[in-house]
Amino acid sequence: MASAQDVRNRIPITGALMLATLMNTLDSTIANVALPHMQGSLSASQDQITWVLTSYILATAVATPMAGWLSQKIGRKTVLVYSIMGFTIASMACGMAQTVEEMVAFRVLQGLAGAGLMPLSQSVMLDIFPMSMIPRVMSIWSAAVILGPIAGPTLGGWITENLDWRWVFFINLPIGVLAWLGCQNFMSRDRGGRERPFDFIGFGGLIAFIVGLQMALDRGPQKDWLDAKEIWFYAAVSAAGLWVFIVQTATGRHPFFHRDLAKDRNFIATTIFSFFVGVLLFSTSALLPSFMQNLMGYSAMQSGEASVSRGIGSLIAFLLVPWLVVRIGARLSLGIGLILSIWALWMMGQFSLAMTAMPIVASGFVQGFGTGLLFSPLSTLAYATLDPVHRVEGTIVATMARSLGSSVGISVVQAMVIRDAAAAHSNLAGRMDPSSPLLHGILPRLMDLDTLSGLTILNGEVTRQSSMLGYVNIFSWMALGTCVLIPLVFILRPAAPVARDPTEVHAD
Repeated sequence: MASAQDVRNRIPITGALMLATLMNTLDSTIANVALPHMQGSLSASQDQITWVLTSYILATAVATPMAGWLSQKIGRKTVLVYSIMGFTIASMACGMAQTVEEMVAFRVLQGLAGAGLMPLSQSVMLDIFPMSMIPRVMSIWSAAVILGPIAGPTLGGWITENLDWRWVFFINLPIGVLAWLGCQNFMSRDRGGRERPFDFIGFGGLIAFIVGLQMALDRGPQKDWLDAKEIWFYAAVSAAGLWVFIVQTATGRHPFFHRDLAKDRNFIATTIFSFFVGVLLFSTSALLPSFMQNLMGYSAMQSGEASVSRGIGSLIAFLLVPWLVVRIGARLSLGIGLILSIWALWMMGQFSLAMTAMPIVASGFVQGFGTGLLFSPLSTLAYATLDPVHRVEGTIVATMARSLGSSVGISVVQAMVIRDAAAAHSNLAGRMDPSSPLLHGILPRLMDLDTLSGLTILNGEVTRQSSMLGYVNIFSWMALGTCVLIPLVFILRPAAPVARDPTEVHAD
């Protein structure tokens, strides 16, 4: 429960926690548009530079489960203050990295330090505000959660074009200092000392599952998946870790996560949602900058500008969500957001190399609006029926699911784009018969099949068209895959009415 001091200072505390959350989520995507510049500066290969994104998200997923236990042992304020400090210092180190190995190491430190920022911020806000205000408060807090990854590419593009890619990390310094001062000066100190015995077996199994899965997904495309013993090893480690974690959670005397979490239908459904929201939001945010820069010929700044509509859509959704939840309920708001997200992915599946920027802007707005309608209802419904004593653990699990979804999503969609592009290239190239008079008649003179330069230009165009097919295929598959979430909307239960004042808001 929150102290009287925290309730009295809940406005400045909310501001500080939102800054900390924004700083954390911003760094999940702000480096996306800067990757080509970073790749050249750090002399990194394509697979190495991808680890700049996935290492951060993976470290966050690994360390997130520890945040809840530490907050109970030494207090939430202590964990938050040191997490903000560590994240800010690691950000400065990333900006000064000289090699890709240093960059990945500092990004891991960033992920480890920032793992507790989002779940602990959410649990504090759930405690310092009355239940009647939770839908509105979660809508405001969700702005920091979702605007970070959405605004990241736009801000990153502007910084990369006008300053230097290193400033995408240096920008965290003023944000981190303000967040640290807010938490340090306004939050009361919770001395902790309420932790359960640490479940080393369950935690070890969970880490083995996450790390093994991520390594298999990241290394799979290079090693031809299950044709390589290395991938079989990672898969075995992941499967064994998951089995150990499930058995330990079900039978252990003091499991790492309380078993009551698995008994709450709303919490399980919203956690599954959180996983797929991570896949949906972060994988598209990772794909679109490379699509625009490598295929459409956009600069980092132009790709960032084309992404602005996504942030505008989210901002409008945040303003509408409290009103929608009051009038149509959290479940219907969630369903509308899901349908809009599917529609946006379908629009992306219609992209072509001949299009203007308008389809990118339009689909970005729809996706931003749709995902903006997802976060607040998810946060409201997740804790509508959950015992308040499990809130910290609940936020930890939900955040870990979202982080894992983000990491898995980026790896899977990148691998599928490469695979589909290679298959399309093989198919298209196989139809290019140099002896065909028809082919000679329709190709421009620059693609003269009788010259080496003409063949080179033709191959480049075939590669470009194949890559385009790879992107639109994955967007279409993501739209279809997201449809499986629709039944979960009907599983969720509304919160019990708590009408105490005329401004009451319920999660219906």
